[in-house]
Amino acid sequence: MTPDLSIPTLAGLTGLGPLQPLLQDPLVNEIMINNGGDVWVEREGAVAMAGRLDDDITPRIIERILNPLGRRLDRLSPIVDARLPDGTRVCAVIAPIAIDGTCLTLRRFGVRRRSMADFADASVAAVLHGIVSTRCNVLISGAASSGKTSLLNVMASRIGTGERVITLEDTAELQLDAAHVLRLETRPATSDGVPAITMSDLVRTSLRLRPDRLVVGEIRGREVIDMLQAMNTGHDGSMATCHANGPLDTLRRIEALLVQHAPNWPVEAVRDHVRSCIDVVVHLQRSAGGRRRVSDVLELALPGTPDLHRAVVADSAVVGNVTRGRH
Repeated sequence: MTPDLSIPTLAGLTGLGPLQPLLQDPLVNEIMINNGGDVWVEREGAVAMAGRLDDDITPRIIERILNPLGRRLDRLSPIVDARLPDGTRVCAVIAPIAIDGTCLTLRRFGVRRRSMADFADASVAAVLHGIVSTRCNVLISGAASSGKTSLLNVMASRIGTGERVITLEDTAELQLDAAHVLRLETRPATSDGVPAITMSDLVRTSLRLRPDRLVVGEIRGREVIDMLQAMNTGHDGSMATCHANGPLDTLRRIEALLVQHAPNWPVEAVRDHVRSCIDVVVHLQRSAGGRRRVSDVLELALPGTPDLHRAVVADSAVVGNVTRGRH
């Protein structure tokens, strides 16, 4: 890989031009273009600068990505999120929203299939396997790029083959090793009047499609109400992810989302509802070197008990066992 990715003319732009070798590199997880042309890559968790594109190349790359998808990036729609046929996630932003110039991020999912060993040692992995097999309702949390979706994919792939699983995502990334899987994806509203299909819409629709378990890519809005209701009405063993900096922050975030979208609920009722619906929080952390590991597993106590929660895994070591389960 040369440090300079620039090419002299647009005639040299085939495929995705100078990005094509990066997309073909099995170690590259993410490609980021800042300030119109600075290219950064993440390889196995480590981020480094890869070079610089000529100013006119990045817009052409974005155009080549979006045209087959029927998406647009212009003054009226300066931000676009999309998914390529191979599952690569695309996010592009142009000026004036991107102050220093056009930016583009390509996040590849499933370049290398992850296993439980990528996130936990054998003892912690055994805890996670037990969480799935006993049909605990689980919330996987972590900061951005901590591996939440990858771990969700690994855990959901442990679901029994006889169970009907419905996955719900803003951008489809999950690749479950299961036969009876139905995949649903949200849709943004368009400038020509096509309405959005939200995550809340998908959760409500999925309940009419006879799921045994729901797997939600991320909870961050009104869908929290519908998802928790599903967890508490027979869809045991459902899973979701949530952005948070720690396991306790995860609970506070879910409670805050409920308060935001169900403002008439008393605070104590919100807390009890969360504890009755979610059995376990699994939290991921990413080290300075880019390694992603399960740092904590928190079991929530049922409403009416004095303790709100107890640790099962702390600092990536097993310190207890999961007693809740719904099988």
